[in-house]
Amino acid sequence: MSKIEINAKDYVVYTKTNEQAFSHKVSHQMHHALNNALRQAKKDGFTEVVVNNVCGQRYLGTDLQTDNMTITLNGTPGNDLAFAMNGPTIIVNGNAQDGTGNTMNNGVVVIHGQAGDITGLSARGGQIYVRNDVGYRAGIHMKEYKEKKPVLVVGGNIQDFAGEYMAGGIFIVFGLTLKEDEQYAAHFIGTGMHGGVMYLRGDIDKNNLSNEVAVSEPDEKDMQIINIYVDNYVKYFDGNKQDIMSKPFTKLTPKSLRPYGGLYRD
Repeated sequence: MSKIEINAKDYVVYTKTNEQAFSHKVSHQMHHALNNALRQAKKDGFTEVVVNNVCGQRYLGTDLQTDNMTITLNGTPGNDLAFAMNGPTIIVNGNAQDGTGNTMNNGVVVIHGQAGDITGLSARGGQIYVRNDVGYRAGIHMKEYKEKKPVLVVGGNIQDFAGEYMAGGIFIVFGLTLKEDEQYAAHFIGTGMHGGVMYLRGDIDKNNLSNEVAVSEPDEKDMQIINIYVDNYVKYFDGNKQDIMSKPFTKLTPKSLRPYGGLYRD
């Protein structure tokens, strides 16, 4: 085993092994130095990166462009995790703060905890899986182009304005952290939504939905889509597919491509 230390005051230690594992011990690390370390790991040909003691470092994985790298973050990364990321898989053994997947283009983010506000903000592709709850405005401004669609899967609960201004993509919520007969308490779900689709499992108070969304039952094609991401969720978090599929889903789609077009008419 060879060991390389780079800038001791930044508390970064690189450890190289024959298994192509790349380990960092991080304490109060400036985010740009840690991101530079991740980029260097890519240049050095490492396919696995393990970052220990993560505590609020922002922008981790920003603009990384590789399909052949898995980054495991042990701790709680800061805002804008996987910002503009294009390919890697990031596994978070902990919670994530706000803005996970901001403008993400490709790749996978798996969070073994909860995520903060605006999760999936303006995502253009890739997949985000959150085991538990998310904060406010999850899925805001998600978009798609032809076959390129971002996917946000939330295992727990959502907060107000989920799916706000969605222009594309797939947003699935399981509500597994709700009590047996508890409904989603989020208000204004789908406000300004003008593209994409949301699937919510369990009971929904229609008064909590925005006027911009249409409500329907998923058809066979929808259920095929849901099944794909349920399988992924179960794989990542060792869940129970039968439990997840034990309740029906509700499909939310936009009523209009220009929900606020009337504001701009003479």
